[in-house]
Order: sequence, then C-alpha cells, then structure tokens
Amino acid sequence: MAYDKFTVLRSTAVPLPIENVDTDQIIPARFLKATKREGFGDNLFRDWRYNNDESPKQDFVLNNPTYSGAILVGGRNFGSGSSREHAAWAIYDYGFRCVISSFFADIFKGNSLNIGILPVTVSPEFLDKIFLAIEADPKAEIEVNLPEQKVTIVASGESEDFTINGYKKNNMLNGFDDIDYLQSMKGEIAAFAEKSLY
Repeated sequence: MAYDKFTVLRSTAVPLPIENVDTDQIIPARFLKATKREGFGDNLFRDWRYNNDESPKQDFVLNNPTYSGAILVGGRNFGSGSSREHAAWAIYDYGFRCVISSFFADIFKGNSLNIGILPVTVSPEFLDKIFLAIEADPKAEIEVNLPEQKVTIVASGESEDFTINGYKKNNMLNGFDDIDYLQSMKGEIAAFAEKSLY
C-alpha cells in the first residue's frame, strides 16, 4: 500500500515528554479488531485522551489546541511493548508523519518505516532542546530533511544529523512499501527471468 512521499517536512510539533510510551498506551488492545489501517487515529492514546464517560481529558496534550502539527516529539524508549503494527497505523491515521525521540523500540521503528512514518532518533541533549523550543513557543517549527538526514529547530538554526537504513530511506522518498518497491523493479525482474537458465 503506497503512502505519501517523504522529503522535507517543516511543521509545528506536539510534545509528549513521557518515557517508555508503549504500544498499549498508543493504541489499547481493545481497538485492534480492525484489519484496515483507517480509523485508528480516533483511538490514539485513547486512555490518556478520554475519561470513562468519553469526555476529553483537558490536561492531555492532544486535547490542548495550543499544540498541533505533523510531528510528534516523544520521550526516550518510544513504542516499547508488544509488536502491534496498529500503533504505527494509529499515529499515521491521526496525521503525524514523523516521530522524534532519543530511542525507539526496534519493532515499532520498523513498523513505522513500513507505512510512511519517519522515526527520527536524536541525542538526549538535542531532544531536550526541541522540548524547550516548543515550551518557549508552541508554534516553533521543526524541519526534518530526509534527503540530508537532518533535523533542525528552525528558530535557532540548531540541527542534528540522524541515521536511516538506505533501503528504507529510498522507500520513504518514493512513497513505497515493500511491495511497491518490488513492483518498481518489474522490468528488471522480467529481464532477469528471461536470462535465467530455468
């Protein structure tokens, strides 16, 4: 399933300075019944966003109109816990295209890259700078440049490089998932098959 190409994202950001955010907090297990990727954003951080009577919790950041944007900034060890890919689906469906943290759980990171969310790992020191910039100005913009593999706090110009697997980078730049990548090579595959001895 193809998704939007990711090149350079410049956006305000939503701060979630909580460590060890696990996938059950991102999307509780009771919402995992659907098999399509749509609709999970409504239940992103469900138990943190809503009271038992379905009223919004005013102190949770997603219910605070001060913050918005396509970038979610999380604390260390984001996406830990079970391997459910629905966690990445919920983040994408809500409208986030990038998550920044100082450490991601490996499976969550892989699931995110597979559906068009760019997980950007920065140093703890630079993560703190991002949080401070957003605290000082909720409209502060962050620029995530995938071709240059660089994240920048626009107002101050401070930046830091990040790493990404070359194959995943190519897929993100083209809006490919793994199947799209194979489809893009149909001509080469057919040519190889023609030359095959079997």
